[in-house]
Amino acid sequence: MSRLKMLPWPAILLTLLIFSSASADRPEALDENISSSVQIIPKKPDKNERLTAIYTLKKEKIVNAVTAYFKNALAKKQVSGAGVSIVKGDSILFTEGFGKRKATLKDNINAQTVFRLGSLSKGFAGVLAGMYVNDGLLRWDSKIEDYVDGFQLGSLENSSQITLAKILSHTSGTPYHSYTNLVEAGLSLTDIAKRFKNIKPISKPGEIYSYQNAIFALSGTMIEQASGLSIGAALKERIFQPLGMKNASTDYKTLMASGNIAYPNYRSHHGWQSKKINDKYFNAVAAGGVNASPLDMAKWMRFLLGHNPEVADNSVLKAVFKPEVEIKGRAHYYQQWPGHISSHYAHGWRLHEFKDEKTGEVEIMIHHGGAVSGYRNEIAIYPSEDLGICVLFNSNTALAQTVIPELYQLIKEILNTPIELFKNKLLASN
Repeated sequence: MSRLKMLPWPAILLTLLIFSSASADRPEALDENISSSVQIIPKKPDKNERLTAIYTLKKEKIVNAVTAYFKNALAKKQVSGAGVSIVKGDSILFTEGFGKRKATLKDNINAQTVFRLGSLSKGFAGVLAGMYVNDGLLRWDSKIEDYVDGFQLGSLENSSQITLAKILSHTSGTPYHSYTNLVEAGLSLTDIAKRFKNIKPISKPGEIYSYQNAIFALSGTMIEQASGLSIGAALKERIFQPLGMKNASTDYKTLMASGNIAYPNYRSHHGWQSKKINDKYFNAVAAGGVNASPLDMAKWMRFLLGHNPEVADNSVLKAVFKPEVEIKGRAHYYQQWPGHISSHYAHGWRLHEFKDEKTGEVEIMIHHGGAVSGYRNEIAIYPSEDLGICVLFNSNTALAQTVIPELYQLIKEILNTPIELFKNKLLASN
């Protein structure tokens, strides 16, 4: 744990020359009334104009490469559809959809198409909790028993040690996926909370990582008690509306009223088939009940990179991303990614440490995956590069296990292309 240190937040300097001048003034158009006989001698582009042109070329190259990547996946029938978002600094480089919203429809996925996020919802819960901690309405060491009626896990002494930070970091001592079946069966959190007295803890609170949905969702109950708002209303007030996440929601009714929804699809002998959208996990919003579009996720990542301090001070993000426990072993898919050194869990987020095989540099990725009822999603934030990547799938595809490192490598190669090569291309085009 001592080796894992958060890098300066946000790493704005890494946008350097590429993105710093994206808003630079462009040359004014020539007056159409000037006589065609006048010899126009092109002026030499100034530095800002050249940098803006290079930014445009790199962005275009990224768009083309990402588009080709997903068109290839569609052609190979690896996916039925995807919503993709890429953010660099405070700029949204890419937010687009690929494939069909529903197997039986001609409508394609676009930037506004709504997906169910599954466990990507946990990241929203962690940040929301951090906001209320910053407000003084909660503390990371607030005890769950003080906010959730009838909750007990193990002895009274053991229960008193289970805090907000521990349930958000999956270190409550609860056996793996305790009562996830009850969440999926639609029981209320009030009912589920009272049943934890029948669970035997596998460790003292804070000792080991054991992934959860039911007890994690009780962080939402704690937020509701502290704020006086429902978890959905709190997310809307503190995150969705301030960030302009217009398609984000936390309930089945709003989702179905959207109209532009990606339906879960599956492969059959007759090709892609669609399933009905069910209402599972809307009883456990903090664990898996958020809905959002690719454009919403682009705005969310821009915020996570520290570019909306008016919504939450960067100290809030630092606290949320503070690692609480190591995720040991090598069995998880993200532990197989190139250069992986270690993984930890913070508050609704995983933190991975990677070593670049070429440069030897060590980098931190903030990440989470999500799956719910036929949807499969991935989000990754690279603080030191001021970069965010999010991919939402409306099928349970194996591509989800490799899409993040593959897109990252593709994007990184383009961003790291020497400026001189782009200068040569600009000169050739003039």
